[in-house]
Amino acid sequence: MEAVLFMGIQGSGKSSYFRERFFSTHLRISMDLMKTRHREGRFLDLCLDSGMRFVVDNTNMTREERSRYILPAKASRFSVIGYYFRSSVDECLRRNDARLGTERVPEVAIRSAAKRLEQPTLTEGFDRLWYVRIEDG
Repeated sequence: MEAVLFMGIQGSGKSSYFRERFFSTHLRISMDLMKTRHREGRFLDLCLDSGMRFVVDNTNMTREERSRYILPAKASRFSVIGYYFRSSVDECLRRNDARLGTERVPEVAIRSAAKRLEQPTLTEGFDRLWYVRIEDG
C-alpha cells in the first residue's frame, strides 16, 4: 500500500507529473478536484480503508499541512513517498502564464505559497523523499 504526497508551489509541474507517472496506478486526491476538505477527507479515508494507492496532488507547503496525510497513512500501514517539486517562482509564473482559463492561478498565490514553503524532510514520516526538477523543453 502506497501513499504519495506531492509538494511544490503552483506551476511546479505536479499535476503533469501525476498524469505521466501515476495516472494508471494511483487515485488522485486534489483540492482542485474535490473543492472542499470534507470531500478530500472522504476520498482519503476510502483509500486508507480499502488499501488503494493514491497521490495527494496539492501544494502541501508546510509540515503541518503534510501531516494531515502522512499521519493517517502511516497509521494505516501505508508506505509514504514524498515528491518535492523544486522550481523557482519565475519558472512557475512562466508555466502558469501558459495555462488556460481556470487552470491559471493569480500571481499573488504563487508568490505567497513560495514564502510559506517549508522544505520537506524524512523526519516528517516519509519512507522515501524524492526531489523533482521539471525542465522546460
